[in-house]
Amino acid sequence: MSDAFRNVALIAHVDHGKTTLVDAMLRATSVFADHQTQVERVMDSGDQERERGITILAKAASIEWQGTRINLVDTPGHADFGGEVERALTMVDGVLLLIDAADGPMPQTRYVLSKALALHLPAVVVINKVDRSDARLDEVVDETYQLFFDLDAKDHHIDFPIVSTVARMGRSMTGLGVPGEDADMSALLDTIVATIPAPSGDPDAPLQALVTNLDASDYLGRLAIGRVAQGTLRSGENVALCQDDPNQPPLRRRLTQLLGFVGLGREPVDERTAGDLFVIAGFPEVEIGDTLADPDDPVALPRIEVDEPVLRMTFGVSTSPMAGRDGSFLTSRQIRERLEREVRGNVSIRIGPTASPEIIEVAGRGELQLAVLIESMRREGYEFQVSRPEVILRAIEGRPHEPVERAVIDVPDDHVGTVTQAVAPRKGTVTDLRKGDAGRTVVTVEAPARGLLGLRSLLMTATRGTALVHQHHAGWMPWAGELPHRVGGAMVADRQGVATSFALDNLQKRGELFVEPGTDVYEGMVIGEASRPEEMTVNPAKAKQLTNIRTHSKDEAVRLDPVRRLTLETAIEWIADDELVEVTPKVIRVRKRHLTESDRRLAAKRSPVRSATMAP
Repeated sequence: MSDAFRNVALIAHVDHGKTTLVDAMLRATSVFADHQTQVERVMDSGDQERERGITILAKAASIEWQGTRINLVDTPGHADFGGEVERALTMVDGVLLLIDAADGPMPQTRYVLSKALALHLPAVVVINKVDRSDARLDEVVDETYQLFFDLDAKDHHIDFPIVSTVARMGRSMTGLGVPGEDADMSALLDTIVATIPAPSGDPDAPLQALVTNLDASDYLGRLAIGRVAQGTLRSGENVALCQDDPNQPPLRRRLTQLLGFVGLGREPVDERTAGDLFVIAGFPEVEIGDTLADPDDPVALPRIEVDEPVLRMTFGVSTSPMAGRDGSFLTSRQIRERLEREVRGNVSIRIGPTASPEIIEVAGRGELQLAVLIESMRREGYEFQVSRPEVILRAIEGRPHEPVERAVIDVPDDHVGTVTQAVAPRKGTVTDLRKGDAGRTVVTVEAPARGLLGLRSLLMTATRGTALVHQHHAGWMPWAGELPHRVGGAMVADRQGVATSFALDNLQKRGELFVEPGTDVYEGMVIGEASRPEEMTVNPAKAKQLTNIRTHSKDEAVRLDPVRRLTLETAIEWIADDELVEVTPKVIRVRKRHLTESDRRLAAKRSPVRSATMAP
């Protein structure tokens, strides 16, 4: 056992301040040089992480405090990225459970804490944002204790220290209260060293080190990140790589590059002992869950297990008439290779074959996780088309069961009725109604996962962007039958051309448009949502007939209503089973699976489209 370092993960609900707290600890331990520009939320380095304001990938950093090195692992708060949380928890010996002083424990707090308690990790409870005017410290602490009781925590888990912080100001204090203006992060750092146990493991035992994450370097190639369970990993010595197939003999190779976390970076080190975190290069075959072992007696550690995916969708080669205009990667081989790379680095994503070699099935934890993957590929230059997400059914006692989602919706008081009206037809049940602060109410709803598809965008529109919606998996329920989807049918273009003001002026009286004048359209492209449930085939490229008869100016002036701009998420939620979202680096379009009207009629006669997939 080494007392020279600690491994700790930060876990919390979305937006309770994990990444900001890491920033504060990095500043307090002088990780940033005096001349260095200090970037807020430095651990959220990805473009989408900064744009969405969330953590997507678990990341590690290292700080020095009073002679002890503290390895910090920042984890995502969204349940969709729970695979990242589960991997991160295998690397640490304790957690900082961060809770907002006003919000208190939220759904994702329960989820991440249950994962930590299952691994018997001790916790330091950090009450953050204690300077908020609506902070309710005593009630939040009571709710936190109740959460531990609800999760059947043992007595030694419930005996946790409490630290109050204002992370954005870099202040902390032991116990409950508001830290003074002269306070710093010492109280929190001292509590971490005192509470989180030093890593266990015999540094002299045969080597066993678990790979929990992957990365890549332009200079070093594929990098394996993980933790040494026992023994010592030394640069220059031979190691064995035990892979997933037990029938495959371990790969034996000399370890040429061993790195350790230092501040926000990685630097070459001579060795990493039991309990420490490592980064190695030189094993391009390595996968998450593999074990680095003693070459003379290679024994693999148990592989990482994560919750199974609950949603699936298909990724396919774009068959649009406009395919190839924007993207650099268009073929099924390129799309498949990119998805295979994703699976190697993301344990909660699964891919599988379909009846067509041009189409790949992708399963994940939730629509946000899948949308992030699609957006990443789009930004990398891929062009493809995706289907509407479908739930994966599970056979329980011979009956089909579907996943249940619990949604916690924070809305202004006058929109509580909007929430209940929205979830009722989706077979949702309100399980809790809690009065919040500042004129807001927290509504907890349980519903079939497919019933909540599109709920986020619906509530954002209905509440003018003031709703806060958080969802997580809450078990399984018997198949609930068919659910309503959208109100209007699709307005489908009947030809290729350019949308005109004259045509769109006539069409906007019959529904809501997705395209503006001058937009390129093609046969089978969806250009709007009709006010009636029936599908409409329309001509958005129709031009006004020119005559030599003078008209009044009012006949020539066309006033079009603002179009509904579909984002990637809203497009995926809106489409029906017989429609696809066409994704390119520049444009998001909605289209029919079958572009011609005759093909659509023929497909409708042959067979209905599946609404779900049974898990094997």
